Amino acid sequence: MPYRIHPAILWAALVVLLAALALARPLDHDESQYVAAAMLSAYGALPYRDYLYLQTPLQPLLFAPLALLFGGLAWPGLRIVNALLGAGAVMGAYAGMRAARVPTAIAAASAALFACCDILLFSIGTARNDALPLALFAAALPLMVRGSRGEATPLSALLAGLLLAGAAAAKVSYAVPALAYGIVALVDRRHRPLLVAAGAGPVVVLIGWLYAVAPAGFAFGVLTFPARAPAEYYLAAGKAWKLGGLAKMGDTLKFLALGPALPALLWVLRDRRRDRTRVLLDALIVAGLVAALLPAPTWRQYLAPVLPPLFARLALAWQARPPGKPARIIALVFAVAGLAPSVEAGVSALHATPMLTALRQSVAIRAALDGSGSRGPVVTLSPQFLAGTGHMPDARFAAGPFYFRSRRLLDPAQEPALHAVSRDRLGALGDPPAILVGGEGAWTSGDAGLDAMLANWARSRGYRAVAVPGGRFTLYIRPR
Repeated sequence: MPYRIHPAILWAALVVLLAALALARPLDHDESQYVAAAMLSAYGALPYRDYLYLQTPLQPLLFAPLALLFGGLAWPGLRIVNALLGAGAVMGAYAGMRAARVPTAIAAASAALFACCDILLFSIGTARNDALPLALFAAALPLMVRGSRGEATPLSALLAGLLLAGAAAAKVSYAVPALAYGIVALVDRRHRPLLVAAGAGPVVVLIGWLYAVAPAGFAFGVLTFPARAPAEYYLAAGKAWKLGGLAKMGDTLKFLALGPALPALLWVLRDRRRDRTRVLLDALIVAGLVAALLPAPTWRQYLAPVLPPLFARLALAWQARPPGKPARIIALVFAVAGLAPSVEAGVSALHATPMLTALRQSVAIRAALDGSGSRGPVVTLSPQFLAGTGHMPDARFAAGPFYFRSRRLLDPAQEPALHAVSRDRLGALGDPPAILVGGEGAWTSGDAGLDAMLANWARSRGYRAVAVPGGRFTLYIRPR
Protein backbone atom coordinates (compact mmCIF):
# COMPACT_ATOMS: atom_id res chain seq x y z
CA MET A 1 0.00 0.00 0.00
CA PRO A 2 1.63 3.31 -1.06
CA TYR A 3 2.35 5.83 1.67
CA ARG A 4 0.09 8.90 1.59
CA ILE A 5 0.95 12.26 3.11
CA HIS A 6 -1.81 13.74 5.24
CA PRO A 7 -3.33 16.83 3.56
CA ALA A 8 -2.73 18.91 6.72
CA ILE A 9 1.00 18.32 6.35
CA LEU A 10 0.90 19.50 2.74
CA TRP A 11 -0.99 22.67 3.67
CA ALA A 12 1.44 23.32 6.54
CA ALA A 13 4.38 22.86 4.18
CA LEU A 14 2.80 25.35 1.75
CA VAL A 15 2.42 27.92 4.53
CA VAL A 16 6.04 27.50 5.65
CA LEU A 17 7.39 27.73 2.09
CA LEU A 18 5.37 30.85 1.29
CA ALA A 19 6.42 32.53 4.55
CA ALA A 20 10.09 31.73 3.86
CA LEU A 21 9.72 33.12 0.35
CA ALA A 22 8.19 36.32 1.73
CA LEU A 23 11.30 36.89 3.85
CA ALA A 24 13.60 36.04 0.93
CA ARG A 25 12.00 38.38 -1.60
CA PRO A 26 13.94 41.51 -2.64
CA LEU A 27 12.92 44.78 -1.02
CA ASP A 28 10.44 46.81 -3.02
CA HIS A 29 9.56 50.47 -2.65
CA ASP A 30 5.96 49.53 -3.46
CA GLU A 31 5.72 48.36 0.16
CA SER A 32 6.32 51.85 1.53
CA GLN A 33 2.75 53.16 1.63
CA TYR A 34 1.24 49.91 2.95
CA VAL A 35 3.63 49.57 5.87
CA ALA A 36 3.32 53.29 6.64
CA ALA A 37 -0.49 53.15 6.49
CA ALA A 38 -0.61 50.22 8.91
CA MET A 39 1.79 52.03 11.27
CA LEU A 40 -0.17 55.27 11.23
CA SER A 41 -3.54 53.55 11.60
CA ALA A 42 -2.14 51.50 14.50
CA TYR A 43 -2.00 54.74 16.46
CA GLY A 44 -5.46 55.96 15.54
CA ALA A 45 -4.94 57.74 12.21
CA LEU A 46 -7.55 57.26 9.50
CA PRO A 47 -6.75 56.99 5.80
CA TYR A 48 -7.68 60.07 3.77
CA ARG A 49 -8.52 62.10 6.89
CA ASP A 50 -5.09 61.94 8.53
CA TYR A 51 -2.80 60.70 5.78
CA LEU A 52 -2.86 60.18 2.04
CA TYR A 53 -3.66 56.61 0.99
CA LEU A 54 -3.77 55.67 -2.68
CA GLN A 55 -6.03 52.60 -2.50
CA THR A 56 -9.36 51.56 -1.06
CA PRO A 57 -9.03 51.61 2.73
CA LEU A 58 -9.69 48.18 4.23
CA GLN A 59 -6.13 46.89 4.48
CA PRO A 60 -4.63 49.52 6.80
CA LEU A 61 -7.66 49.27 9.07
CA LEU A 62 -7.37 45.48 9.34
CA PHE A 63 -3.58 45.43 9.50
CA ALA A 64 -3.23 48.23 12.07
CA PRO A 65 -3.63 45.89 15.09
CA LEU A 66 -1.10 43.52 13.52
CA ALA A 67 1.41 46.33 13.03
CA LEU A 68 0.95 47.28 16.68
CA LEU A 69 1.40 43.67 17.73
CA PHE A 70 4.54 43.14 15.62
CA GLY A 71 6.11 46.40 16.80
CA GLY A 72 9.65 46.67 15.48
CA LEU A 73 9.07 43.63 13.28
CA ALA A 74 6.04 45.15 11.55
CA TRP A 75 7.53 45.06 8.05
CA PRO A 76 8.56 41.37 8.00
CA GLY A 77 5.48 40.55 10.06
CA LEU A 78 3.17 42.03 7.44
CA ARG A 79 5.03 40.13 4.73
CA ILE A 80 4.40 36.88 6.58
CA VAL A 81 0.73 37.78 7.03
CA ASN A 82 0.47 38.25 3.27
CA ALA A 83 2.13 34.87 2.74
CA LEU A 84 -0.47 33.27 5.02
CA LEU A 85 -3.21 35.00 3.06
CA GLY A 86 -1.68 33.60 -0.12
CA ALA A 87 -1.91 30.09 1.30
CA GLY A 88 -5.51 30.91 2.21
CA ALA A 89 -6.19 31.91 -1.40
CA VAL A 90 -4.97 28.51 -2.62
CA MET A 91 -7.14 26.80 0.00
CA GLY A 92 -10.14 28.89 -1.08
CA ALA A 93 -9.66 27.90 -4.71
CA TYR A 94 -9.35 24.25 -3.69
CA ALA A 95 -12.54 24.53 -1.63
CA GLY A 96 -14.28 26.03 -4.65
CA MET A 97 -13.27 23.02 -6.74
CA ARG A 98 -14.53 20.60 -4.13
CA ALA A 99 -17.79 22.56 -3.89
CA ALA A 100 -18.15 21.93 -7.64
CA ARG A 101 -17.82 18.20 -6.91
CA VAL A 102 -14.38 17.90 -8.49
CA PRO A 103 -12.56 14.77 -7.24
CA THR A 104 -9.89 15.32 -4.61
CA ALA A 105 -6.95 14.33 -6.80
CA ILE A 106 -7.88 16.67 -9.65
CA ALA A 107 -8.68 19.54 -7.26
CA ALA A 108 -5.33 19.06 -5.50
CA ALA A 109 -3.44 19.03 -8.82
CA SER A 110 -5.17 22.19 -10.02
CA ALA A 111 -4.59 23.95 -6.69
CA ALA A 112 -0.90 22.96 -6.87
CA LEU A 113 -0.66 24.54 -10.33
CA PHE A 114 -2.29 27.69 -8.95
CA ALA A 115 0.41 27.80 -6.26
CA CYS A 116 3.12 27.64 -8.95
CA CYS A 117 2.06 30.86 -10.71
CA ASP A 118 4.52 33.72 -10.43
CA ILE A 119 1.52 36.07 -10.40
CA LEU A 120 0.50 34.57 -7.07
CA LEU A 121 4.00 34.18 -5.62
CA PHE A 122 4.96 37.77 -6.43
CA SER A 123 1.66 39.18 -5.18
CA ILE A 124 1.88 37.53 -1.75
CA GLY A 125 5.64 37.90 -1.25
CA THR A 126 5.75 41.55 -0.20
CA ALA A 127 3.84 43.84 2.15
CA ARG A 128 1.63 45.20 -0.62
CA ASN A 129 -2.18 45.12 -0.85
CA ASP A 130 -2.49 42.17 -3.22
CA ALA A 131 -2.79 39.19 -0.86
CA LEU A 132 -5.70 40.37 1.30
CA PRO A 133 -8.22 40.99 -1.51
CA LEU A 134 -7.11 37.80 -3.28
CA ALA A 135 -7.68 35.73 -0.14
CA LEU A 136 -11.10 37.31 0.44
CA PHE A 137 -12.10 36.72 -3.18
CA ALA A 138 -10.88 33.11 -3.12
CA ALA A 139 -12.72 32.50 0.17
CA ALA A 140 -15.92 33.63 -1.56
CA LEU A 141 -15.38 31.20 -4.46
CA PRO A 142 -16.84 28.04 -2.83
CA LEU A 143 -19.84 30.09 -1.66
CA MET A 144 -20.46 31.36 -5.19
CA VAL A 145 -20.09 27.84 -6.60
CA ARG A 146 -22.63 26.51 -4.10
CA GLY A 147 -25.01 29.22 -5.23
CA SER A 148 -24.60 28.11 -8.85
CA ARG A 149 -25.58 24.60 -7.77
CA GLY A 150 -28.68 25.80 -5.95
CA GLU A 151 -27.08 25.11 -2.57
CA ALA A 152 -26.83 28.66 -1.24
CA THR A 153 -28.05 29.18 2.31
CA PRO A 154 -28.91 32.53 3.85
CA LEU A 155 -25.61 32.47 5.74
CA SER A 156 -23.50 31.53 2.70
CA ALA A 157 -25.12 34.29 0.61
CA LEU A 158 -24.49 36.89 3.32
CA LEU A 159 -20.90 35.74 3.70
CA ALA A 160 -20.30 35.79 -0.06
CA GLY A 161 -21.44 39.41 -0.21
CA LEU A 162 -19.28 40.35 2.77
CA LEU A 163 -16.15 38.71 1.34
CA LEU A 164 -16.57 40.16 -2.15
CA ALA A 165 -17.21 43.65 -0.78
CA GLY A 166 -14.19 43.25 1.48
CA ALA A 167 -12.00 42.33 -1.49
CA ALA A 168 -13.11 45.46 -3.36
CA ALA A 169 -12.57 47.54 -0.21
CA ALA A 170 -8.98 46.27 -0.04
CA LYS A 171 -8.25 46.77 -3.75
CA VAL A 172 -10.61 48.54 -6.10
CA SER A 173 -9.96 46.25 -9.08
CA TYR A 174 -11.83 43.45 -7.27
CA ALA A 175 -15.00 45.49 -7.68
CA VAL A 176 -15.14 44.22 -11.28
CA PRO A 177 -15.46 40.48 -10.45
CA ALA A 178 -17.74 41.40 -7.53
CA LEU A 179 -19.99 43.25 -9.98
CA ALA A 180 -19.86 40.29 -12.37
CA TYR A 181 -21.05 37.99 -9.61
CA GLY A 182 -23.81 40.44 -8.76
CA ILE A 183 -25.06 40.26 -12.35
CA VAL A 184 -24.89 36.46 -12.34
CA ALA A 185 -26.80 36.38 -9.04
CA LEU A 186 -29.52 38.66 -10.40
CA VAL A 187 -29.97 36.40 -13.43
CA ASP A 188 -29.88 33.19 -11.39
CA ARG A 189 -31.91 33.93 -8.27
CA ARG A 190 -30.74 30.73 -6.59
CA HIS A 191 -27.71 32.75 -5.46
CA ARG A 192 -30.06 34.77 -3.20
CA PRO A 193 -28.98 38.19 -4.55
CA LEU A 194 -30.79 40.24 -1.89
CA LEU A 195 -28.89 38.44 0.85
CA VAL A 196 -25.63 38.82 -1.09
CA ALA A 197 -26.27 42.58 -1.22
CA ALA A 198 -27.14 42.61 2.48
CA GLY A 199 -23.85 40.84 3.25
CA ALA A 200 -21.97 43.61 1.44
CA GLY A 201 -23.82 46.21 3.52
CA PRO A 202 -21.38 46.57 6.46
CA VAL A 203 -18.45 47.16 4.11
CA VAL A 204 -20.46 49.66 2.08
CA VAL A 205 -21.32 51.52 5.30
CA LEU A 206 -17.62 51.59 6.30
CA ILE A 207 -16.57 52.94 2.91
CA GLY A 208 -19.38 55.50 2.97
CA TRP A 209 -18.33 56.68 6.42
CA LEU A 210 -14.69 57.13 5.38
CA TYR A 211 -15.84 59.04 2.32
CA ALA A 212 -18.04 61.29 4.45
CA VAL A 213 -15.14 61.97 6.82
CA ALA A 214 -12.72 63.02 4.06
CA PRO A 215 -14.45 63.16 0.66
CA ALA A 216 -11.66 64.98 -1.18
CA GLY A 217 -8.93 62.67 0.12
CA PHE A 218 -11.03 59.59 -0.59
CA ALA A 219 -11.87 60.65 -4.13
CA PHE A 220 -8.25 61.49 -4.90
CA GLY A 221 -6.74 58.34 -3.37
CA VAL A 222 -9.27 55.86 -4.74
CA LEU A 223 -10.21 57.38 -8.10
CA THR A 224 -8.12 60.32 -9.31
CA PHE A 225 -4.61 59.12 -8.50
CA PRO A 226 -4.98 55.60 -10.00
CA ALA A 227 -6.58 57.07 -13.12
CA ARG A 228 -4.07 59.87 -13.79
CA ALA A 229 -0.77 59.15 -12.07
CA PRO A 230 0.52 56.27 -14.26
CA ALA A 231 0.07 58.24 -17.48
CA GLU A 232 1.79 61.28 -15.99
CA TYR A 233 4.70 59.19 -14.74
CA TYR A 234 5.33 57.16 -17.91
CA LEU A 235 4.90 60.11 -20.24
CA ALA A 236 7.40 62.13 -18.20
CA ALA A 237 9.83 59.20 -18.24
CA GLY A 238 9.61 58.91 -22.03
CA LYS A 239 7.94 55.51 -21.81
CA ALA A 240 4.60 56.28 -23.42
CA TRP A 241 4.80 52.95 -25.24
CA LYS A 242 4.17 51.18 -21.91
CA LEU A 243 0.66 52.63 -21.94
CA GLY A 244 -0.25 51.26 -25.37
CA GLY A 245 -2.41 48.25 -26.14
CA LEU A 246 0.43 46.28 -27.73
CA ALA A 247 2.62 46.55 -24.62
CA LYS A 248 -0.38 45.73 -22.43
CA MET A 249 -1.12 42.53 -24.33
CA GLY A 250 2.54 41.52 -24.43
CA ASP A 251 2.92 42.04 -20.68
CA THR A 252 -0.28 40.11 -19.99
CA LEU A 253 0.85 37.09 -22.01
CA LYS A 254 4.30 37.22 -20.40
CA PHE A 255 2.92 37.25 -16.87
CA LEU A 256 0.41 34.47 -17.61
CA ALA A 257 3.23 32.38 -19.12
CA LEU A 258 5.29 32.64 -15.93
CA GLY A 259 3.41 29.71 -14.51
CA PRO A 260 0.57 27.42 -15.65
CA ALA A 261 -2.01 30.19 -16.00
CA LEU A 262 -1.53 30.57 -19.77
CA PRO A 263 -1.95 26.87 -20.66
CA ALA A 264 -4.80 26.68 -18.12
CA LEU A 265 -6.57 29.47 -19.99
CA LEU A 266 -6.10 27.63 -23.30
CA TRP A 267 -7.35 24.34 -21.82
CA VAL A 268 -10.41 26.10 -20.43
CA LEU A 269 -11.16 27.65 -23.83
CA ARG A 270 -11.24 24.15 -25.32
CA ASP A 271 -13.89 22.98 -22.85
CA ARG A 272 -17.18 23.72 -24.61
CA ARG A 273 -19.42 22.23 -21.91
CA ARG A 274 -21.83 24.66 -20.30
CA ASP A 275 -23.61 24.48 -16.97
CA ARG A 276 -24.37 27.05 -14.31
CA THR A 277 -21.07 26.55 -12.47
CA ARG A 278 -19.00 26.83 -15.64
CA VAL A 279 -20.89 29.97 -16.70
CA LEU A 280 -20.23 31.51 -13.28
CA LEU A 281 -16.53 30.72 -13.39
CA ASP A 282 -16.23 31.94 -16.99
CA ALA A 283 -17.86 35.24 -15.99
CA LEU A 284 -15.42 35.63 -13.11
CA ILE A 285 -12.43 34.86 -15.35
CA VAL A 286 -13.52 37.45 -17.91
CA ALA A 287 -14.16 40.00 -15.15
CA GLY A 288 -10.70 39.35 -13.71
CA LEU A 289 -9.11 39.91 -17.11
CA VAL A 290 -11.05 43.14 -17.57
CA ALA A 291 -9.94 44.33 -14.13
CA ALA A 292 -6.32 43.53 -15.03
CA LEU A 293 -6.43 45.26 -18.41
CA LEU A 294 -8.21 48.45 -17.35
CA PRO A 295 -5.12 50.11 -15.78
CA ALA A 296 -2.15 51.05 -17.91
CA PRO A 297 0.39 49.58 -17.81
CA THR A 298 -0.58 46.07 -16.69
CA TRP A 299 1.52 44.46 -13.95
CA ARG A 300 1.54 40.82 -12.90
CA GLN A 301 -0.26 41.41 -9.59
CA TYR A 302 -3.19 42.91 -11.50
CA LEU A 303 -3.90 39.44 -12.90
CA ALA A 304 -4.34 37.83 -9.47
CA PRO A 305 -8.20 37.98 -9.57
CA VAL A 306 -8.13 35.73 -12.63
CA LEU A 307 -6.41 32.82 -10.89
CA PRO A 308 -8.95 31.34 -8.41
CA PRO A 309 -11.81 30.97 -10.92
CA LEU A 310 -9.38 29.99 -13.70
CA PHE A 311 -7.94 27.01 -11.86
CA ALA A 312 -11.36 25.98 -10.55
CA ARG A 313 -12.52 26.03 -14.17
CA LEU A 314 -9.45 24.04 -15.20
CA ALA A 315 -10.34 21.40 -12.61
CA LEU A 316 -13.80 21.05 -14.16
CA ALA A 317 -12.30 20.77 -17.64
CA TRP A 318 -9.91 18.05 -16.47
CA GLN A 319 -12.69 16.25 -14.66
CA ALA A 320 -14.63 16.03 -17.91
CA ARG A 321 -11.57 15.20 -20.00
CA PRO A 322 -8.56 14.00 -17.95
CA PRO A 323 -5.24 15.40 -19.20
CA GLY A 324 -3.01 13.09 -21.19
CA LYS A 325 0.73 12.80 -20.85
CA PRO A 326 1.52 15.78 -23.17
CA ALA A 327 -0.81 18.03 -21.15
CA ARG A 328 0.82 16.93 -17.90
CA ILE A 329 4.27 17.65 -19.31
CA ILE A 330 3.17 21.11 -20.48
CA ALA A 331 1.72 21.84 -17.05
CA LEU A 332 4.98 20.77 -15.40
CA VAL A 333 7.12 22.90 -17.72
CA PHE A 334 5.05 26.02 -17.10
CA ALA A 335 4.95 25.30 -13.36
CA VAL A 336 8.75 25.24 -13.30
CA ALA A 337 8.78 28.54 -15.22
CA GLY A 338 6.45 30.04 -12.64
CA LEU A 339 8.63 28.89 -9.75
CA ALA A 340 11.90 30.06 -11.32
CA PRO A 341 11.80 33.72 -10.12
CA SER A 342 11.00 32.59 -6.58
CA VAL A 343 13.74 29.97 -6.61
CA GLU A 344 16.17 32.64 -7.82
CA ALA A 345 15.10 34.93 -4.96
CA GLY A 346 15.55 32.09 -2.47
CA VAL A 347 19.03 31.26 -3.73
CA SER A 348 20.05 34.93 -3.62
CA ALA A 349 18.75 35.17 -0.06
CA LEU A 350 21.20 32.46 1.02
CA HIS A 351 23.98 35.00 0.53
CA ALA A 352 22.20 38.09 1.82
CA THR A 353 18.60 37.99 3.04
CA PRO A 354 16.99 41.30 2.01
CA MET A 355 14.67 41.48 5.01
CA LEU A 356 17.54 40.93 7.46
CA THR A 357 19.37 43.76 5.71
CA ALA A 358 16.30 45.95 6.12
CA LEU A 359 16.04 45.14 9.83
CA ARG A 360 19.73 45.93 10.41
CA GLN A 361 19.25 49.24 8.60
CA SER A 362 16.21 50.01 10.77
CA VAL A 363 18.24 49.38 13.93
CA ALA A 364 20.96 51.73 12.65
CA ILE A 365 18.38 54.37 11.71
CA ARG A 366 16.87 54.18 15.18
CA ALA A 367 20.28 54.63 16.81
CA ALA A 368 21.00 57.63 14.57
CA LEU A 369 17.64 59.25 15.31
CA ASP A 370 17.92 58.64 19.05
CA GLY A 371 21.52 59.86 19.10
CA SER A 372 20.62 63.04 17.26
CA GLY A 373 17.97 63.92 19.83
CA SER A 374 15.40 64.25 17.03
CA ARG A 375 11.78 64.15 18.12
CA GLY A 376 8.68 64.12 15.98
CA PRO A 377 7.73 62.57 12.63
CA VAL A 378 10.40 61.85 10.04
CA VAL A 379 10.17 63.02 6.44
CA THR A 380 11.18 60.12 4.19
CA LEU A 381 10.22 58.48 0.92
CA SER A 382 10.92 55.09 2.55
CA PRO A 383 8.65 55.02 5.63
CA GLN A 384 8.76 51.20 5.71
CA PHE A 385 12.27 51.41 7.21
CA LEU A 386 10.89 53.36 10.17
CA ALA A 387 8.73 50.42 11.23
CA GLY A 388 11.52 49.06 13.42
CA THR A 389 12.72 52.37 14.84
CA GLY A 390 9.99 53.56 17.20
CA HIS A 391 9.75 56.77 15.13
CA MET A 392 6.72 57.61 12.99
CA PRO A 393 6.78 58.85 9.39
CA ASP A 394 5.56 62.31 8.52
CA ALA A 395 1.94 61.77 7.42
CA ARG A 396 2.58 63.84 4.29
CA PHE A 397 4.92 61.06 3.09
CA ALA A 398 2.73 58.11 4.02
CA ALA A 399 2.41 57.33 0.29
CA GLY A 400 6.17 56.89 -0.03
CA PRO A 401 7.52 58.16 -3.35
CA PHE A 402 4.32 57.69 -5.31
CA TYR A 403 2.62 61.02 -4.82
CA PHE A 404 5.90 62.88 -4.26
CA ARG A 405 7.10 62.11 -7.79
CA SER A 406 3.93 63.54 -9.38
CA ARG A 407 3.82 67.13 -10.65
CA ARG A 408 0.33 68.33 -11.51
CA LEU A 409 -2.17 66.01 -9.87
CA LEU A 410 -3.06 68.48 -7.10
CA ASP A 411 -2.73 72.24 -6.96
CA PRO A 412 -0.80 74.03 -4.17
CA ALA A 413 -3.96 74.68 -2.15
CA GLN A 414 -5.10 71.06 -2.27
CA GLU A 415 -1.87 69.43 -1.14
CA PRO A 416 -1.90 70.59 2.50
CA ALA A 417 -5.56 69.62 2.89
CA LEU A 418 -4.81 66.12 1.60
CA HIS A 419 -1.56 65.73 3.60
CA ALA A 420 0.66 65.65 0.53
CA VAL A 421 3.89 67.22 -0.73
CA SER A 422 5.12 66.87 -4.32
CA ARG A 423 8.63 67.21 -5.69
CA ASP A 424 8.07 70.72 -7.08
CA ARG A 425 6.70 72.13 -3.81
CA LEU A 426 9.32 71.28 -1.23
CA GLY A 427 8.94 74.79 0.14
CA ALA A 428 5.73 73.53 1.73
CA LEU A 429 7.72 71.15 3.93
CA GLY A 430 8.12 73.83 6.56
CA ASP A 431 10.73 72.92 9.17
CA PRO A 432 10.61 69.13 9.75
CA PRO A 433 12.81 67.84 12.59
CA ALA A 434 14.45 65.08 10.53
CA ILE A 435 14.74 63.94 6.92
CA LEU A 436 15.85 60.42 6.04
CA VAL A 437 17.14 59.56 2.58
CA GLY A 438 18.69 56.46 1.04
CA GLY A 439 15.85 53.96 0.90
CA GLU A 440 14.54 55.10 -2.47
CA GLY A 441 16.97 53.71 -5.02
CA ALA A 442 17.80 50.85 -7.34
CA TRP A 443 18.21 48.48 -4.40
CA THR A 444 14.49 48.84 -3.63
CA SER A 445 13.36 49.19 -7.28
CA GLY A 446 13.09 52.93 -6.72
CA ASP A 447 14.47 56.19 -8.08
CA ALA A 448 17.47 57.60 -6.22
CA GLY A 449 16.92 60.95 -7.90
CA LEU A 450 13.84 61.54 -5.75
CA ASP A 451 15.83 61.07 -2.55
CA ALA A 452 18.47 63.41 -3.96
CA MET A 453 15.85 66.17 -4.19
CA LEU A 454 15.11 65.84 -0.48
CA ALA A 455 18.81 65.74 0.38
CA ASN A 456 19.56 68.86 -1.68
CA TRP A 457 16.67 70.70 -0.05
CA ALA A 458 17.89 69.74 3.43
CA ARG A 459 21.47 70.84 2.73
CA SER A 460 20.29 74.14 1.28
CA ARG A 461 18.56 74.90 4.59
CA GLY A 462 21.48 74.05 6.79
CA TYR A 463 20.35 70.63 8.00
CA ARG A 464 23.12 68.62 9.62
CA ALA A 465 23.99 65.37 7.84
CA VAL A 466 24.37 62.25 9.97
CA ALA A 467 25.63 59.14 8.21
CA VAL A 468 23.69 56.03 9.22
CA PRO A 469 25.91 52.94 9.64
CA GLY A 470 25.47 50.50 6.78
CA GLY A 471 26.21 52.95 3.98
CA ARG A 472 22.70 53.19 2.58
CA PHE A 473 21.05 56.00 4.55
CA THR A 474 21.77 59.57 5.54
CA LEU A 475 19.83 61.43 8.20
CA TYR A 476 19.44 65.22 8.03
CA ILE A 477 18.73 66.90 11.35
CA ARG A 478 17.08 70.32 11.65
CA PRO A 479 19.52 73.05 12.67
CA ARG A 480 19.05 74.32 16.20
